[in-house]
Formats: sequence, C-alpha cells, structure tokens
Amino acid sequence: MKAAVYIQYGSPEVLQVNDVEKPTPKDNEILLRVKITAVNSGDVRLRKADPFAVRFFFGLTKPKINILGSVFSGEVESIGKDVKKFKVGDFVFGHTDMSFGSYAEYKCLPENGSLALKPANISHKEAAVIPFGGVTALHFIKKAKIKKGQKVLIVGASGAVGSAAVQLARSFGANVTGVCSTANIALVKSIGADKVIDYTQEDFTKDGETYDVIFDTVKTIPVFRSLKSLNKNGIMILSAAGMSEMLQGFWVSMTSNKKVITGVISHTAADINFLKVLIEADKLKPVIDRTYSLEQIAEAHAYVDKGHKKGNVAIEV
Repeated sequence: MKAAVYIQYGSPEVLQVNDVEKPTPKDNEILLRVKITAVNSGDVRLRKADPFAVRFFFGLTKPKINILGSVFSGEVESIGKDVKKFKVGDFVFGHTDMSFGSYAEYKCLPENGSLALKPANISHKEAAVIPFGGVTALHFIKKAKIKKGQKVLIVGASGAVGSAAVQLARSFGANVTGVCSTANIALVKSIGADKVIDYTQEDFTKDGETYDVIFDTVKTIPVFRSLKSLNKNGIMILSAAGMSEMLQGFWVSMTSNKKVITGVISHTAADINFLKVLIEADKLKPVIDRTYSLEQIAEAHAYVDKGHKKGNVAIEV
C-alpha cells in the first residue's frame, strides 16, 4: 500500500510517499481503507520534534512511528474474528490517538477505539477533519464544565480546535466571543460566535470585558496579563500549552481562586459518537481550508507550518 513515511525529524520534505506492507487486522481489529485524513498540529509537532520533549516519547534520535496522521474517514475492508461493532462495508470516522498511521491507504484499528459510524449527512472529507479539533475542544470543555449562560472567550477561533470549540461551547449554551484575524471574522461569525474580536485591531486584555472561561487554542495569550479578563473563580484553558505555560498555569491554580487547565487530552468512542450526534443535528460543521492529495503531503505540511490555516487541511488518500 502507499503511505507517507518519515524516518527522520525535520522539515516537510522528510515526508516521502512510499510502498509499505499492508497491515493485517488482529482478532479485535478492523482493517480500514482510509479515504481522507488531515494535517493537524499534532502531526506537525511530531514531524519536527518540537518541542524537544517529543523525542522522549516518540524516539530520541529518530521517530519510532514512521507514518503520521491521527484522523480518518473511510470504509471497513475486513474485520477480525472477534469484532462485533462493525461489519465489512461500514463507513467510519475517528481518531487514532497516539498510534497515528492514517497517512496511508490502510490502517488497523481496535473496534473499541475512538471511532464511530460516519454521519450520513456529511462527506468523508468533512467527517475526517472533525475529530482532531472536536475531541480536543470537547476534552477541555468538559473539564471546564462549561454550561448555559457562561461567557466564553475562544482565542484562535478560526483554527481546527478553535472552530470546534466555538460550536461546542455554543451547543452547551455558552455565550461565545471568538478572537481571530480580520480575514477570519466572517468565518467565525458563520459558525456561531456571538461576538468576534479582531486581534489585529483590539487587545481583549485591555477592553475591560471579563469572562467565565478563556480558551486559548493556539498558545498566543500572555497568561498572567490575561488573568484580569477572567471573572472571579474563572477558568483558563491552555490546550496548546508548552512547559512554560503549564508552569505558569500551575502557579495560578495554586495561588489564586482562578484555575488553569492544560495537559494531554484523552478520548474514547463515546466522544466520537457525541460529535456524531451534534453533526447529525447540524450543530457541528467542519471548516476546511485546503485539500491536498497524499502525494502532496509535504506541500500540505509546508502550508500548515505557516500557521495561518482556517480550520483544517484535508488529505485525499
């Protein structure tokens, strides 16, 4: 089968499309024919080994996992003898978690992994791009216990995680303010933000407004300076935090009545099914910036590296 393989950390050019052995499902696994995947920030961080700590988990001098890609939508081609939830021919979508591997024509997945039947009302391309931002935003929104009537500020509202966070916070009944650039104001309004702040024209930390939750999806806000924009007992979510932001968040949580949430996300099939229900109810829509072929994977990564994508970048396998 064809797959985008990398055997060293580095620039997008380390990704090369090669022929590799087609996997065989174990007794509890399905074999998925991947139709669409996507380039997400997690793929980029692992490709570059940035931050350096990535190397302690995925290979110190070279990557242990040679095929990236964490989301997918496709068709079940075969199943292991113990599989009960899915059958050959099912269309499924989901997230591979830390096994990656969806930059390939085929991927084996445990039937109890983070996957579900694809919603019938969207395409494979639309389904594939939702899980990364969807499960990330959902993880932190659940941890923050966002509820009806709360004021929520989402920084990076036009990105993969941000666009999902806007829609999920709205579905939980929050009043949502999105922060983005001038070019993305219309997009952020179209996915449900009640108000949009153009960061090129306005600094939310200086306008006097306060929020119950501030959700930074892109690691751009000054943690300590942003605290004054949080209500008493407010919560700050730093989903893209590095070590510095994590330490600052820990200090804030320990020394004040405000709380900072960071850390690695977790997700299950229940989370994918939760997203599916919202998609079917037309409460969660994908945002797709560009689409590339698998053969253009290096070009797709180079585009994502620029840091200005709107929503998601899809890959046709």
